[in-house]
Amino acid sequence: MQDSPNATSHSSAFRLETRVEVGIHAEPARIWRLLTDAADFSRWNSTVSSIEGRIAPGEQLKLRVPISDRTFTPKVSAVEEPARMVWSDGTAPFFRGVRTFELERSGEQTLFRMTEVMTGIFLPMIKGSFPDFAPVFEQYARDLKQEAESGGD
Repeated sequence: MQDSPNATSHSSAFRLETRVEVGIHAEPARIWRLLTDAADFSRWNSTVSSIEGRIAPGEQLKLRVPISDRTFTPKVSAVEEPARMVWSDGTAPFFRGVRTFELERSGEQTLFRMTEVMTGIFLPMIKGSFPDFAPVFEQYARDLKQEAESGGD
């Protein structure tokens, strides 16, 4: 299991996928609390400026990030506490983004994996304006690991 986050990106004409994973020395429940506390998110996560709304099934969020002036409005489309959560935004077949968070206990660590898949017929026209998501995903995972391993709540 990786102790440092390592993100990968794969792209084709109508699909862009970025994934990061890292081993965290913390219980899944602790990591889950961090991932589902919208009000506290920006305190520990430098890749998120703010999240408004409840991180709960069916809820719509307002997400702001430092790398964009845009407000993203993903819907929490699936929750399997404390193992998996999915946020989705956009409208297929035009443009859709789906971010999946996964936690898997492995010995003394929990494997954290975050995957974002963007698809749609508009993707070829707009993906050139996207930043390189790999460093952002790695920072997200580093921030989560640091906060989860600090032991405070």
